[in-house]
Amino acid sequence: MIKQTRNIQDVKQMVKAYDKRRVAVRVNLGRNKIMHFCGAVSGVYPSLFTVCPDEKDFLGKTSYSYADVLCGAVTLKPIS
Repeated sequence: MIKQTRNIQDVKQMVKAYDKRRVAVRVNLGRNKIMHFCGAVSGVYPSLFTVCPDEKDFLGKTSYSYADVLCGAVTLKPIS
C-alpha cells in the first residue's frame, strides 16, 4: 500500500488546527519504547510546537518538531 505523501506545511496546518485543544500523543522513543499521554497543545511556533501533559508525573512542557510528526515518530489524535 502506498503511503499518502505529506509535507511540512500540511503538518503545520494540522497542528495549528489542534492549538489549545486536548490531544492524545504517542511518541516513539526507539528500541521498542513508546510513550503515550494526553495533554493540550499549548504553543505553535515556526519550527516546533509544545504540548502540556495532563499527568502529574510530567514536569513542564514537551516540545516536538514538525519533522517528528512527518516522519511518524510523534502522532497526535484529537480528544473530543
